[in-house]
Amino acid sequence: MKVIGLAGWSGAGKTTLLRGLIPYFKGQGLSVSVIKHAHHSFDVDIPGKDSWLHRQAGAAEVLVSSGLRWALMHELRGAEEPKLPDLLAKLSRVDLVIVEGFKREPHRKIEVHRAANGKPVLYPDDPGIVGIASDTRLETRLPTAHLDDIPAVAAMMRTFALPVEQVLARTGT
Repeated sequence: MKVIGLAGWSGAGKTTLLRGLIPYFKGQGLSVSVIKHAHHSFDVDIPGKDSWLHRQAGAAEVLVSSGLRWALMHELRGAEEPKLPDLLAKLSRVDLVIVEGFKREPHRKIEVHRAANGKPVLYPDDPGIVGIASDTRLETRLPTAHLDDIPAVAAMMRTFALPVEQVLARTGT
């Protein structure tokens, strides 16, 4: 199992890029999972449904299962937010894990940069950034690809993805 991240400011196009990358990797015969960081409260459940009511009642975890999928929701209830290594350990084995966000973690990342966002690039201050996907030309020694060039971004990601054991070693786990 290999791990590579996508990092960038909100609105840079990380999710849009991922929506193109996942089917591209699947077309190459790779199994892919995603770990997504959210900076705010979020809900994967519908308010009023049984599982939502169970969480609201105080359940530490709620596992919902059907013939099509299952989902485990774990409430932190004031506990510290899990670090990336903790979350990686919870995933089933796949060929490639793409981490969206977690820009402060030391794993390898491709920076997603959109000029219209008006935000500074991250790569000068983050040694974990090993390449850039952008809609504009940047003066850098790092490998770059255009945001819309899915095969080029995918190739960069495959080149720099590390085995999960090396990612865990980089984080001191």
